[in-house]
Amino acid sequence: MKAHVSSILLGVRDMDRAKQFYVEGLGWKIQSDYRISVFFEADGASPVGFYGREGLAGQVGTDQEGSGFSGLVLTYVVRSEVRVDEVMAEAEKAGATVLKPAGALPWGGYGGTFADPDGYIWSVGYSAQGTDQPYAE
Repeated sequence: MKAHVSSILLGVRDMDRAKQFYVEGLGWKIQSDYRISVFFEADGASPVGFYGREGLAGQVGTDQEGSGFSGLVLTYVVRSEVRVDEVMAEAEKAGATVLKPAGALPWGGYGGTFADPDGYIWSVGYSAQGTDQPYAE
């Protein structure tokens, strides 16, 4: 297996609420809406989509009622500390729960963390170290 993700599917409890958060709140554009799943324009990256949580859990053979930290964090790397602050503010205004406000990180970067309405954790960060980072924008 290669170190590559073909797509990212998030199991959501309320499709309309999830679409509102990402489309109206964060400005994502829908590429395809199949009613049971939605995919967003990927702009050259791995596509991100939603699937009803119960249906996705059944599809992969697990129980939909997970609890606690899943061990999964989605990262969003930007090109400045100012942009980290902007993204964090956009997410909070859209209804995200700020888990860790933006600030200096122990390893020298700058970032913050929020959870979307379904509890998926996003880490927004910037680092002046290196020029070959996987920038999201």
